[in-house]
Amino acid sequence: MVLRVGVVGGGQLARMMIAPAVELGVDLRVLAEEEAMAASLAASAVGDYRDADTVLAFARDVDVVTFDHEHVPQDVLAALVQAGIAVHPGPGALRFAQDKLVMRARLAELGMPQPDWAAVSTTVELQEFLDEHGGRAVVKTPRGGYDGKGVRVVSAASEADDWFAALAEDARGGALLVEELVDFSRELAQQVARRPSGEVAVYPVVETVQRDGVCAEVLAPAPHAGDRLREVAAGIGVAIAEGLEVTGMLAVELFETTDERLLVNELAMRPHNSGHWSQDGSVTSQFEQHLRAVLDLPLGDPAPRAPWSVMINILGGPARGGLDERFAAAMAEHPDAKVHTYGKTPRPGRKVGHVTVSGEDLDDVAYRARAAASSFLD
Repeated sequence: MVLRVGVVGGGQLARMMIAPAVELGVDLRVLAEEEAMAASLAASAVGDYRDADTVLAFARDVDVVTFDHEHVPQDVLAALVQAGIAVHPGPGALRFAQDKLVMRARLAELGMPQPDWAAVSTTVELQEFLDEHGGRAVVKTPRGGYDGKGVRVVSAASEADDWFAALAEDARGGALLVEELVDFSRELAQQVARRPSGEVAVYPVVETVQRDGVCAEVLAPAPHAGDRLREVAAGIGVAIAEGLEVTGMLAVELFETTDERLLVNELAMRPHNSGHWSQDGSVTSQFEQHLRAVLDLPLGDPAPRAPWSVMINILGGPARGGLDERFAAAMAEHPDAKVHTYGKTPRPGRKVGHVTVSGEDLDDVAYRARAAASSFLD
């Protein structure tokens, strides 16, 4: 019997599940938001993921539903569960990825290391937090932010006035999340896979490099990571996966502070940009692993295939023409680079693809990966 996985969301993460699904003999079906999205190769339906009837109709003939993003409303998720459809990760886990205030509260209950934080509903409360934390802090909208959106560094409460006004207009109350401005030396990411029966697989902790709030590079494994750092990062990832009952891939974004602590920054319950290196650099990619996990199949080996892998995001693409016009030159000049494109029209700042290179020497691997990615930029 062919196993059938339905992915809600037609972006590049769903697109990158297609190849491992074919290799595993899994029938992958995608509910895309619109025509000609990145995962259109597997799109069996197009519709609004916020509409319960649309999602239920899509899910009727699959064995499990999973996600390209975390934005499916809780009432739609509940309708799927009530209809007897397997949903991984489930609504209970996804609510922690959908609402940062709920996430922070639950991580505190689990004893996870975090920045100081508070829920603030007024400028007075925000100013009090600023006064207690050196006059600067990070303010976030609890829902919907990604790639730097919905995040501001502020030094005066008035800098969030428009967000407070939006909360007031919403007429449902609510609060913003404010966090201390962490003095960190670098950002890391820990990926963990967990299947419903409880088996866990832990990937190497990696270093992520952000530019303008968007992940630009990933170094795998994280350089200069001693045994203690690796053990602590892995322990945090496993504790969160188990404590939140995550099924599928989990990415825990971390700050490594200047005094050598690890603090949880963000969570993603799906394949994640920080794991794209695994497509070519690990025994089992995050995309294959996610399919295994949500189907409750034995998990694959997450070990690296080479001492170092570097992933470079192609951000924006060429000013004129498509990425395909650059393929021949890029492949001729960089035959060792693995190029992955998302079928997206280039535009400034947009993630349109990525390049990975693996090898023995980190500096050499990073140089070659950056050079290959630059072939697709002007």
